[in-house]
Amino acid sequence: MSPEASLDSAASRSPRRLSLTGVLSVGRLSDIWFKPALSVLAAAAPPCLTLAALDRLDLAMYTMAGALCALYAHNRPYAARARALAGVVLGMLAGLAVALVTASLADNAVVLVAVGALLAAVQKTLCDATRIGPPANVVLTFVSSAALFAPQTLGQVPGHLALAAGAGGWAWLVGMAPGLVRPHGPERRATAHALNAVAAHAEAYGTGDGIGGHGYVRSRVAADAAVQTARQTLTSAGGRPGTARATTRRALERLLVRAEFMLAAPATSRPDELRAWARELRGDGPLPTFGEPLGGKPFDPEPAVPPQSLWTRLGPLAPLAARTAIGCALAGCTSLALGVGRPYWALVTAASLYQANVTLTWHRAVQRTVGNLVGVLLFAAVVPLAHLGPIALVLCCLALSFAIEALMSRNYWLGSVCVTPVALLVTEFAGFQEPGRLMTERIMDTFVGALFGFGAAVAVTNHRAGDRVEHALTAVEHARAHAERALTDVHPVPAALDAARRSLAAALADLRSAADAAAGEWRQRTRPQERVVLAERSGHRTLAATAQGPGLRP
Repeated sequence: MSPEASLDSAASRSPRRLSLTGVLSVGRLSDIWFKPALSVLAAAAPPCLTLAALDRLDLAMYTMAGALCALYAHNRPYAARARALAGVVLGMLAGLAVALVTASLADNAVVLVAVGALLAAVQKTLCDATRIGPPANVVLTFVSSAALFAPQTLGQVPGHLALAAGAGGWAWLVGMAPGLVRPHGPERRATAHALNAVAAHAEAYGTGDGIGGHGYVRSRVAADAAVQTARQTLTSAGGRPGTARATTRRALERLLVRAEFMLAAPATSRPDELRAWARELRGDGPLPTFGEPLGGKPFDPEPAVPPQSLWTRLGPLAPLAARTAIGCALAGCTSLALGVGRPYWALVTAASLYQANVTLTWHRAVQRTVGNLVGVLLFAAVVPLAHLGPIALVLCCLALSFAIEALMSRNYWLGSVCVTPVALLVTEFAGFQEPGRLMTERIMDTFVGALFGFGAAVAVTNHRAGDRVEHALTAVEHARAHAERALTDVHPVPAALDAARRSLAAALADLRSAADAAAGEWRQRTRPQERVVLAERSGHRTLAATAQGPGLRP
């Protein structure tokens, strides 16, 4: 079977909805799991241990709010990470400020739940629109929702915000500190990952079973995503001409160009060479060196497809925002009606579920529920140790926070096993409580949040997923036509053909993402599956042809 035929068969299959197959399977550790794990320890330990020593652990929830910002942006170059972390800290402070002021002025718990649901929807929308990455909106929603139900007076708000801001500033420094030792680490890792992904695709292409089965398609999608991520990483790295950063970026861009051409024409790829380059990038050694980029032209550092504005990205996220607001409000109000003392647990559970489509949201609901239930048992085992004293309580929270990052990348439910005892122990910063009641309320809120959260995802139809497929199809058609014009020029310009190739690759990756997202939605209009198959087939043929253009082969 040809590669195009395998894409055809993959695109034409209907997804298995509400399946449990593979939902709890355990994957491999992330390459950088230890970075957020160590960062959250370094950010949270000093303020929390200091407050414990001062017998003011009741204030630790505010320093924890700032410390948790250290979990973000570890895959970004340091110039981009500085901006992203600053945005996360400011976003956390904005949500916390709204929550604290509301808590000090409102006595009605339903009002608090409503404000929490609206905040959760805003946080979900902005995190998805800005593509901030994990842990996305969940941490921000946990911080603001917990603050809504913390006893508060208006006069205490500035001091509590100052604690959070100070801890957030410290978290920013912790997140930026590795740049002093390995300033180009994120760019090197992203490029190495792209090289390995393209090598895996080339190997799948050369395997009869891979071409005819799912392996080829999976490797192609993974390689496309890795190359696009690497390009975005290098684009955001910055660096003035002549600086060490610019020199490193230029060398990495040359490697990525070769990976892109081998991805476009896998039959001529050299996987061993790609993997050898990737190994050289893993450490701090010298980068592989090459002559001038392909065709003798300077590499164009700008993205082939101009980035969309934030406002443009917000529009398609309206259904997700509605699902979040409705699901969180229903979960919180139901928890109140059941007499649970902390309805924000149900609210946060609902907010954590929403993914790109209903099918993925179902998977997350199962993972969250299983993880929380096992986590309650872990809390029962840990709580006797945590109740030995304030320092022991803080150390237990820190150890579990480290474990969250070690396990989350393997499967969300494994990370949730440790998230649950941390959430329960944080409530004891203001004073030890009866464990049995905490465990019972957590179990109730888990089921309430999962039930109403998923129910809202089913009830709110996302017709915009189909619209996104139509837009992606149009973009692929335009990009393919542009690439074919560049190919048929009497005197082809290598730089122009390179730009056309990258535009087409980006458009094809976006089409596959849009088609996958739409396939997991319910009650959709008839999907243009045949058009998607034809667009991908012709697009990949044109993409392969661009790798054979005059003077462009590596």
